[in-house]
Amino acid sequence: MATANINMHAFELGDFGKLRKTIPMAAKKNIALVAHGYRKHELLEWAKFNRKLLAAHSLYCTGTTGSILTSQLGLDVTNLRSGPLGGDQQIGSRISEGKIDFLIFFWDPLEAQAHDPDVKALLRIAVVWNVPMACNRATADFVISSALMSRTYDRLVPDYDEYEARPVVGPSRANQPFVSAEKQHKWAADFRE
Repeated sequence: MATANINMHAFELGDFGKLRKTIPMAAKKNIALVAHGYRKHELLEWAKFNRKLLAAHSLYCTGTTGSILTSQLGLDVTNLRSGPLGGDQQIGSRISEGKIDFLIFFWDPLEAQAHDPDVKALLRIAVVWNVPMACNRATADFVISSALMSRTYDRLVPDYDEYEARPVVGPSRANQPFVSAEKQHKWAADFRE
């Protein structure tokens, strides 16, 4: 994991600690690129337009997406497993280790995925670690063209040391009622109606 530095402009973070840390990002970024079925062509078009910018960074892709970018554009990518076979989780793991600086994830909001829990987990972990994330072409255009893409940058992240050191069952959780999965599903069904 990249060494985290204490930010001197610390401020209150509620239950998860009082300080912020930074994860240094080099001028050469580690960029993860992921696209679902119908969005792969859109990502390919975007990557073709931004090929020169992307080639200056280290690229990490899930299975088919990486194969397409390598064969069609000749980009040098570290190809991980296909998303449904654990590729999304591999990228999420690298994010939590400070090894991914930017996530371009063209996911399909109109199609259910067999690995939807993995998709949600990847989106969540990118937010947890404050990783810039583009889920559509417009956002990807804004981020890739940012002056910060070619500079070093200290990405602020919460100091999770206190959170990780918390007791398994603490006073704040001890009195919360248990809600069964069945009841949660009923609530979700009622909400949809």
